[in-house]
Amino acid sequence: MPRRRGRRLLLAGVVLLALAGAGWLVAARATVPTVKTAVARATRGDGPGSVLDASGYVTARRQATVSAKITGKVSEVLIEEGQRVAEHAVLARLDDTEARAQLALAQAQLVSSRSRLAEIEAMLSQAARDFVRQDDLFRRQLVSEQSLDAARAQRDMLRARLAAANEEIRVAQESVDVAKVQLDNTVIRAPFTGVVVAKSAQPGEMISPISAGGGFTRTGIGTIVDMDSLEIQVDVNESFINRVAAGQKVEAMLNAYPDWKIPGEVIAIIPTADRTKATVKVRIAIKSKDPRIVPDMGVRVSFLEARPSGAASPPPAAGVIVPPEAVRAEGKASGVVWVAAADTAQRRAVTLGADIPGGRLVLSGVRDGERVILSPPEGLRDGDAVKLADKP
Repeated sequence: MPRRRGRRLLLAGVVLLALAGAGWLVAARATVPTVKTAVARATRGDGPGSVLDASGYVTARRQATVSAKITGKVSEVLIEEGQRVAEHAVLARLDDTEARAQLALAQAQLVSSRSRLAEIEAMLSQAARDFVRQDDLFRRQLVSEQSLDAARAQRDMLRARLAAANEEIRVAQESVDVAKVQLDNTVIRAPFTGVVVAKSAQPGEMISPISAGGGFTRTGIGTIVDMDSLEIQVDVNESFINRVAAGQKVEAMLNAYPDWKIPGEVIAIIPTADRTKATVKVRIAIKSKDPRIVPDMGVRVSFLEARPSGAASPPPAAGVIVPPEAVRAEGKASGVVWVAAADTAQRRAVTLGADIPGGRLVLSGVRDGERVILSPPEGLRDGDAVKLADKP
């Protein structure tokens, strides 16, 4: 009896261990790993190949946050985000009550000065005639020299007053011009043709060309971008900057439209390096204008190799390009790539090609457009379920 009871206990322990192991295996398999993926892209079979890939952003060379020249209260805003405006178009207006009053006062002062001028001119004309008569009477010794001097003094005094009146008119006209400028400053216009990307003020708010009021005063009406000035700026690792030259042809692919290849050309290599990132900034012109290209979009740029004129170069090997972290090399020309298909991981044995800056050439085993798993987790097996990090 004791032996039978011991065998039963041993058998029960083995069964419990087996059940625990099976439960642990099921739980492990029930935990679906989340993986990051990238799309495999086919290499070009025609034209020059890529000698370098780099990431960057679309930037605008002409972008302005438009403000007023004076401090004032916004009375009208005529722009909205996405609206295209022409150069000198009215964007907003400030309260112009005080400016109009100043203009009316300056104009009234100008009218008054002109009236005084007319009065002085009439008096001077009479004084000139009086002096001529007095001079004639003095010559005939009918009046004293004192009378002649008094007539001369009156004429000269009015001439001086006339010159002063003309100067007053000039000053009054200048005051009118200044008042007109102040009135014109209440109208905010577009400095160039572009698209409104931000609206920053509303009617009733105070606006100033400088920050004031403890943050309660706006410093701009809105932001305008000249879409014709868009270009691409990328940071190239300083170890590969020798592969880039001014005038070099490039192909750009927006992150939002990965299948759209945009032709471009290197404008310039900025002659300074970022010591913290060990990169050099490169400016690239966009040769194909399109409304889908907007500022601050992420972009991937492929710098194309230059072919000597008249020289034939072999086309690049057919295949796809995948990120280096998607490949587990098992030799010089072979390796393993995990492909995410229908939320499951598929193990693919692949044939590897040459190393490409920023990627790895796969000659066979992966097709164009398939999603490859980046840095596959340890223990991943063929057919395991996976969850894509970039899939909602």
